Amino acid sequence: MKRTFREKVMFKCMGIAKKHKLLKYPCLFIMTVMLGGYYICRHFATNGKRYAGIAFALLFFMSSCSFSFAVFTEQNGFISTQETYNAVVEDSDVALAIEREAVSEENVLLDFDEEEILKEYESEEDFANVDSYTLDDILGDEEESDYTVEQETTEEMSQVPVFAQDDWRLLLVNKQHPIPEDYTFTLGTIKGSMQCDERIISDVLAMLQAAKKDGINLAICSPYRDLNRQEILFDRKITLYMGQGYSYMEAYKTASQTVTIPGASEHQIGLALDIFSDTYTSLDEGFGETAAGKWLAEHSCEYGFILRYPEGKEYITSIEYEPWHFRYVGKEAATIIMKENICLEEFWDKYL
Repeated sequence: MKRTFREKVMFKCMGIAKKHKLLKYPCLFIMTVMLGGYYICRHFATNGKRYAGIAFALLFFMSSCSFSFAVFTEQNGFISTQETYNAVVEDSDVALAIEREAVSEENVLLDFDEEEILKEYESEEDFANVDSYTLDDILGDEEESDYTVEQETTEEMSQVPVFAQDDWRLLLVNKQHPIPEDYTFTLGTIKGSMQCDERIISDVLAMLQAAKKDGINLAICSPYRDLNRQEILFDRKITLYMGQGYSYMEAYKTASQTVTIPGASEHQIGLALDIFSDTYTSLDEGFGETAAGKWLAEHSCEYGFILRYPEGKEYITSIEYEPWHFRYVGKEAATIIMKENICLEEFWDKYL
């Protein structure tokens, strides 16, 4: 009968030990090491797939948990991300956050040094006293200019617009499409420290002026945010949800449905505005039912803006309904988006 590897090793070592008594213990040690190594290798060979699966699961979990601490670099005057999106959990796009009970911030520990920045955002739903400006605030004592929008001719309106993917106005920024690392733009000052892409300022002021003529006093806040501020808002939201008993991953997924992931926020490219009015100063769903909210939903497209996260499109945008968040896309695209009742993602699928 053919001997097994184990029997061969034992037979050889025991034979040497019997002939040479001084080699007894070294032979036993060598035999133990050889047999131990043999059985370990055999075990891993038999269970290789199982251990490979465990190793993959651990690596995925570690990469997911470390996502919000991605490395960022500054290029060409614009802060961008490096590999910021690979660790996003895909199923976070499926189930949207439900309303949660408000959590007292006194019961949540905030581990931030940027206290001054946090003071600006005591409540993410209330910007009444935070760096916000109306048309009168912006113009100050200056004589009010006429920022009326240029009207298109009948011939121009009858032509089918041709859109290009490289048009800066149509840049698609969301969880699946983070800000390109080479994207650059020039900031222009609206008032004080409030800035946005300088190319949209005239249309912003034209929209504020038109609303005022219709008896609606709009105020804008939080247009351009740099990466640092977006990270603080996002991490703060995670902290609040974890204070409710969520796990980190649960808090992360829920937070991403109300605050855009750093590196994938339209505020970082200076094309998004949060808007409220002098009669309704909360950034919540109720704003959509106000006269100001309804005016914006109907007329913002005339100035190149769209309601970026409309009601009923949450399953596409992965962001809850935000009747205060408006994004600049240019007048032609904005008119089509409003007329067809679609969101920017659907516009891209159809026209780009």
